[in-house]
Amino acid sequence: MSALLRLYSAGTAVSCEPVDQGLLNRAYRLCTTRGHYFLKHHSDPDTADPESIERRHRATERLAGLGVPVALPLAQRDGRTVAVVGGHAYALHPWIDGGHRHGGQLTRSESARLGALLGAVHACLERVMPPKGRTRPATSPHPVESADPADTFALIDDLLARIGRHRPGDIFDTLARQRLLERRALLEQHLGRRPPRGGAVGWVHGDFHPFNLLYKENAPAAIVDWDRLGVQPRAEEAVRAAAIFFLRAAGALDLPKVRAYARAYRRASRATPSELAAAVHRVWWERLNDFWMLRWHYERGDTRADCQFPAASALVAWWTRAYEAVCEAFTE
Repeated sequence: MSALLRLYSAGTAVSCEPVDQGLLNRAYRLCTTRGHYFLKHHSDPDTADPESIERRHRATERLAGLGVPVALPLAQRDGRTVAVVGGHAYALHPWIDGGHRHGGQLTRSESARLGALLGAVHACLERVMPPKGRTRPATSPHPVESADPADTFALIDDLLARIGRHRPGDIFDTLARQRLLERRALLEQHLGRRPPRGGAVGWVHGDFHPFNLLYKENAPAAIVDWDRLGVQPRAEEAVRAAAIFFLRAAGALDLPKVRAYARAYRRASRATPSELAAAVHRVWWERLNDFWMLRWHYERGDTRADCQFPAASALVAWWTRAYEAVCEAFTE
């Protein structure tokens, strides 16, 4: 810690408390003799390359110049914003007093403001990032292939077998088995609706959700965690974000708020209703075939996402039943 703080001329550490919301990296609230800071340990191997982090920091600096609220990194004496200490990459940011808000805490007008913010992010990224045709992340080939249901059926069988071997069984096992059987039946019913390869792409934040947006006095203060910045279908990020922000505990989306959010997003990003309709279909199919929370639980023994599973898994069945209403909310 002392070596790290010396690089930033940030004083002497007084206290260091972990920030628990992140699933992939480690973060701390750091108090020193010079002030309060947010210290991020880039521990996720997929995004921890120091040069890549520096490039993402440069992007956020350019976005800040266009008025996008971001948490800018602090620079060391040599101008670099990433410190490598003991083989690990760290970044230091000023501490921003604020909190996170989910869609249930937002009014319809605040939901519209959220959509406008994400639309502005996408529009501004188009201005500050390299042209998509010349620079494209090697890990994100496009157009995007949608999930293959044959692979999903095999994964469902594997997860059901893992649940069967889990002793003693518990309430989570019961719900997981129920949702897996339900999902298999839904996939069998909707096999013919697999979407084609993805189309138009653009630069996106990559992980836009409530824990990556800080509010202060009911207004967005900073978008954080740009580790997944990359080239992807933009409208799909808008749909994914709405499916997280506006997800109710019972597994339904708050469609009036989604509608306000989507209208503002389309205006700010200039996305067309047809783009949003295609994105709704692809994200629905993605959710129908996705079991990352169960894979974490049964393959890795990682239970940190278990609390999200009841609502997220119920959403798939609800979305399938309310498919037309969801499309209308995003496109009208």
